[in-house]
Amino acid sequence: MNKLPKKFPEYLIMYKTLTKKILDLKDEKEKLQNSEAEKIQNQIEKYELERIKIINIFPENFFNDYSSEK
Repeated sequence: MNKLPKKFPEYLIMYKTLTKKILDLKDEKEKLQNSEAEKIQNQIEKYELERIKIINIFPENFFNDYSSEK
């Protein structure tokens, strides 16, 4: 296994938090009108980008156990 990043616990917590927030926003988005749903979609995209940055720091397939979606 490749080396883990120095701030491993913090990144793991951030990843889990972002994943949970994305799932919550997707649920909320389904209940809203178009203009508000668009704002939520923008937030989801920002969180996804942050999640991708975190994923790229870790060894390949590290987050397979932590992710409920891919």
